[in-house]
Amino acid sequence: MPPPQAYFEPVNWHRTALHELGHWSGAAHRLARDMSGGFGSASYAKEELVAEMTAAFLCANLGIVPTVRHADYIGSWLEVLRDDDRAIIRAASAASKAADYLLAFQVGEDEPEAPSGPAIPASAPESQRVAGVP
Repeated sequence: MPPPQAYFEPVNWHRTALHELGHWSGAAHRLARDMSGGFGSASYAKEELVAEMTAAFLCANLGIVPTVRHADYIGSWLEVLRDDDRAIIRAASAASKAADYLLAFQVGEDEPEAPSGPAIPASAPESQRVAGVP
């Protein structure tokens, strides 16, 4: 993430951070989403859609009103939505799970246990953790 000073409006740093945390939640040892796709692939587009919807859900929950419009970003993944009439439902479901997972940190709990495996231990390398999160 670029530092907050790199953003014209600080609120958009938060929106971007929430988007990136949406990706973070999808790791195999968290919510176990398909993170295998390369740029331009359908699985990459689906993950981007989930991350952006996660950010939108979190912003709404936290009362953050960003100037960057989520709908514009999601619109760039229309091909995935056109190819699968249930893609938006699947993405919204995955984003809802990710938002719930991330919001659990708000109350000061340890990392919630993902359905597919254990939480990251505090001894894990820094690259697998987020600052302030065990």
